[in-house]
Amino acid sequence: MHVPGPSVEAQRNGSAPSGSAPSAAHEVDQQASSPAAVPASASESAPDVFRRLTERPVELLRFATAGSVDDGKSTLIGRLLYDSKQVLADQLEHVEQASRRMGSEFLDLSLLTDGLRAEREQGITIDVAYRYFATAQRRFIIADTPGHVQYTRNMVTGASTADLAIVLIDARKGVVAQSKRHAFISSLLHIPHLVVCVNKMDLVDFDEGVFDQIVDDFDRFAARLEMSDVTFIPISALRGDNVVERSQAMPWYQGPPLLYHLEHVHIASDRNLIDVRFPVQWVIRPRSSSGGDYRAYAGQVAGGVIRPGDEVVVLPSGQRSTIAGIDTFDGPVDEAFPPMSVALRLADEVDVGRGSTIARAQNQPVVSNSFECLLCWMSEQPLTPQRRYVVKHTTRTAMISAVDVRYRIDVEDLHRDESAATLQLNDLGRVRLELSSPLVFDSYRRNRVTGSLIVIDEQTNETVAAGVILDTDAEVQDVASPQTKSESSPNVKWQGSSLTRRSRWESLGHAGATVWFTGLPGAGKSTIATAVEERLVAAGRPAFLLDGDNLRHGLNGDLGFDEAARCENVRRTAHVARLLAESGTIALVSLVSPYARDREAASALHAADDLHFIEVFVDAPLQLCEQRDPKGLYARARAGELPGLTGVGAPYEAPCQPDLVLRSGEETVQGAVERVMQALAARLLHPPGPDR
Repeated sequence: MHVPGPSVEAQRNGSAPSGSAPSAAHEVDQQASSPAAVPASASESAPDVFRRLTERPVELLRFATAGSVDDGKSTLIGRLLYDSKQVLADQLEHVEQASRRMGSEFLDLSLLTDGLRAEREQGITIDVAYRYFATAQRRFIIADTPGHVQYTRNMVTGASTADLAIVLIDARKGVVAQSKRHAFISSLLHIPHLVVCVNKMDLVDFDEGVFDQIVDDFDRFAARLEMSDVTFIPISALRGDNVVERSQAMPWYQGPPLLYHLEHVHIASDRNLIDVRFPVQWVIRPRSSSGGDYRAYAGQVAGGVIRPGDEVVVLPSGQRSTIAGIDTFDGPVDEAFPPMSVALRLADEVDVGRGSTIARAQNQPVVSNSFECLLCWMSEQPLTPQRRYVVKHTTRTAMISAVDVRYRIDVEDLHRDESAATLQLNDLGRVRLELSSPLVFDSYRRNRVTGSLIVIDEQTNETVAAGVILDTDAEVQDVASPQTKSESSPNVKWQGSSLTRRSRWESLGHAGATVWFTGLPGAGKSTIATAVEERLVAAGRPAFLLDGDNLRHGLNGDLGFDEAARCENVRRTAHVARLLAESGTIALVSLVSPYARDREAASALHAADDLHFIEVFVDAPLQLCEQRDPKGLYARARAGELPGLTGVGAPYEAPCQPDLVLRSGEETVQGAVERVMQALAARLLHPPGPDR
């Protein structure tokens, strides 16, 4: 039986709770009558106990539903609301009347969300419908997004602020084009968590094989996307199986029902609490004499944790100051973090106004009037360079002076149309924007608030596009090496070519990529990478090994082994690998690359150009590496002759989430090679199976 990823593996192993997940109303009742609800202190009064048990949960989860037409999105949401006792009596009566009027033989729960007359008449969702409900664990805001292709733009807007996306798949139809489209958009929007609900299991007799086949099909497609957390749940929204209560009809599924997963999925770490970002929305300056000299800057914290005494910089002006105090409606606080709305007081009189951004002095966003972004075009009027467009970004606006469409994305097969010169309704495309004044931004991957924008037609005041800013050169440089001031020489421009990547790869018959092998010295990286190179070449695929030792005989021969030199070693190698991948070659990098930030920079460099980057961790314990010691490095290090050897005199930061882990002490070289080939085949970078 197929095991569809870590989250499902945990479910099938029974790590998820067994039995039915209680509804919100039942849960409060159970808590009130349970011994666990007895006050910890005898001095706690009955009103205090009641308040503690019934107070509104603080944590908020925003999630969006998506899927093809008639996959049951609205019915699923209606079932969530109905079974968790969130539907008021008058609402339920109205839905019952509407169901009878439309000739339904059952209570049509989709009518709880399909509020437009056209939606009810056609039985589809057209606009994004937002619903709110709460359980004892969490508060929820649901965005029910349309399934039709022509309403793709609505799905983008509904999912842009979501912490989690639910993609519904009809068990009878399997993974269809629209399922892939919505999964791809969820990936582009970097939604941290994805739940694939295989709906209408009752119409396939709750067949486990049908569920496993859909999981396999979706996994093959998702392997080409950036998705870190995917969970699969078989459900019947119409009957309520595995929605709020555990289904008795599918005993083979050992995971939790959907509501339990929504209540317990971890989202606290999804927000960026490192990079301080505070877009100023309003300057508070009381005009009455009672206000004194009070001046504060109001807005919502978009990232990081801000505390009094922090040294900050005001952008784009670049003036510096320190935080004198943080005020809220309820009084001063010691710290502020997303998504708190606060007013900051600065220690110095600096020029701060609406549109300014306050950041930490040693961790600044990008300030530029040009960048590349991914746009979803939302207007029936196509993108026209002759029209006047305005970008609205956080609290700042700027006029667009030039637009360059790099390519349009076909979201069904992920191919890029590099001949596209404009964007039509619902198109997704990579675009370079030149603005009349600079913005203060991060990439969307780094911060979803400072990395998103909308485009407005100045003449009609219509929002014509929503966009996310792609990885910036400054961010890649910042991660790669603090000492590196620029990724390119001054006064030079990239020499373009009429030969596009797509035409090159189509002529060659294959795509390029980089496979990055990292691990301790002696772990077996070069041995495995060499064998992979031989296997690829024998199969007719161009591949080239960039071995760390070989690179230090030429390109990186001028570098030492201190931390800065190691960073530069990785940076240079990553650029060479990127060029090889661009040419259609599989670049195989065998490099210790001990620091996580350097490997992340190499990955970001490839991601910025939409090139595949596969990180392979060759995991071998230090003791085994020392026993092997093929070059005698460990012996020299232990004797004091070789200071700074990784693993002995210098640290090694193992990857947290590599694409592949090879345990060279437990598997053969041939077995490791086979697993690398399977990883390449999963991304359609190599034909599956043995040598051909």
